[in-house]
Amino acid sequence: MDKFKFFKNFKERGEWVELCFMVEALRHGYKVLTPWGESSPFDVALYFGNRIVRVQVKSTSYRKGTGYLCHLRSGPQRPYTLDNIDFFAGYVVPQDVWYLIPAPAVIGKIKNGLMVCPMQRPKVNRYRYECYREAWPLLRPKPEEKKPR
Repeated sequence: MDKFKFFKNFKERGEWVELCFMVEALRHGYKVLTPWGESSPFDVALYFGNRIVRVQVKSTSYRKGTGYLCHLRSGPQRPYTLDNIDFFAGYVVPQDVWYLIPAPAVIGKIKNGLMVCPMQRPKVNRYRYECYREAWPLLRPKPEEKKPR
């Protein structure tokens, strides 16, 4: 069954992918928050008591060679920065695979998108983003360091 035939446009597919992310996050034991409206630079937040992890959800079905190109563009009014995004969650729809990529790994380092290769086994020093494939534990924030008194 074609997963795309039910979507009139990319906006509808994006909403569906956000719901898919929330379901997977819940399956992994995370508490999910969603911002009201579309004014936030992130799509979903994960709640950890006094800490929140902000996630921008993206998807791709654009096959290019041995991988998929996942665009990480934002609107000109709200560019992605390390101050407003903690992670990108990229979903490769035809392969049903998630990539959980820390924002510092891509913001300021790539122009528009990145290549992911879920059909191939990860190889050392190749396929830069394969270490983030299904890396759900990375979403859990590191414990805060105690400040000296």
